[in-house]
Amino acid sequence: MSEIKLREYENFHIVLWLLKDTCWLMEWRLEGIFMIVPTIAAAFHITWLGRKNSANLFHNLAVSSWICGNAVWMIGEFFFNDSFRPFSKVFFSIGVVFLAVYYFGVLPKEKRARR
Repeated sequence: MSEIKLREYENFHIVLWLLKDTCWLMEWRLEGIFMIVPTIAAAFHITWLGRKNSANLFHNLAVSSWICGNAVWMIGEFFFNDSFRPFSKVFFSIGVVFLAVYYFGVLPKEKRARR
């Protein structure tokens, strides 16, 4: 996939994410639940497409984790009296760990290798 096409796909993914969150905000349960599938699928697909570049891989893993946590939180609010929020925190934390691994492990190692 060309860089331009990938950027367009990433931008479309943002549209999906915003639609999902808008459904959540408006308390449109069916639509919100429906929007989880394409939003997460696009996030994982973009992660797969960017896997050869460590910066893209780790950032997209963090985004995918964030969206999963976001979806779990939404489901919990819609159907389980917001009792899923602790599970969401796990996904959010995993996303932060991906970024920490990249910025404090992978990136410094790549910079040293370039010298």
